[in-house]
Amino acid sequence: MKPLVMIVEDEDALVTLLRYNLEKEGYRSASAGDGEEALMMIKEETPDLILLDWMLPLTSGIEVCRQLRRQPETRDVPIIMLTARGEEGDKVRGLNSGADDYITKPFSPNELMARVRAVLRRAQPALSADVLEFEDLSMDLAAHRVKRGQRNVHLGPTEYRLLHHLLQHPGRVFSREQLLDAVWGHDVYVEPRTVDVHIRRLRKALNDNEDADLIRTVRAAGYALDHPGEALEE
Repeated sequence: MKPLVMIVEDEDALVTLLRYNLEKEGYRSASAGDGEEALMMIKEETPDLILLDWMLPLTSGIEVCRQLRRQPETRDVPIIMLTARGEEGDKVRGLNSGADDYITKPFSPNELMARVRAVLRRAQPALSADVLEFEDLSMDLAAHRVKRGQRNVHLGPTEYRLLHHLLQHPGRVFSREQLLDAVWGHDVYVEPRTVDVHIRRLRKALNDNEDADLIRTVRAAGYALDHPGEALEE
């Protein structure tokens, strides 16, 4: 699944430019025009990276950054601050608020994309890995092959995409709606309970021969790939 980059910026022309360049590079993108809208959208779907303008209506980028760093769900989400404030003191303040990187306007799209790739590689090495691994489970992206220990695991296309997404974010709980968006896409209507059907199929394939269950069910919340013994059936 393509990484999601959230753009928090109130200049429409810049948002259009950023979305074009991000999608050309293979990322998904979403945008918010002010700090409050951004915080609401991020609660609905946690992005893989945030491009955050300093000067925003309603809630400043600095305050948005601080709030995100106080929440367990967003504490580790990488943030690149975008701002016209280029003084050293401003950069220090932005980084001290929790930003991972800082780029001063105006900037070239090529430089920004290089920063995006670098920050994502540091934050989520799995996004650029050829093989994703968790416990005794491995997914070879080049060979399109899944193994549990020494056993080959045969998955349908949807179960493969579902496992791929969970392997990119081990331990993170995803709601049914978030999994629908990530695996099926925003433009496809599928009943949320369809996720349960595919989770059951994925569990059956992974847990052959009485292997420990790696998929955790969180009541009223969703599913996560987690360590054995953490599964909780609904």
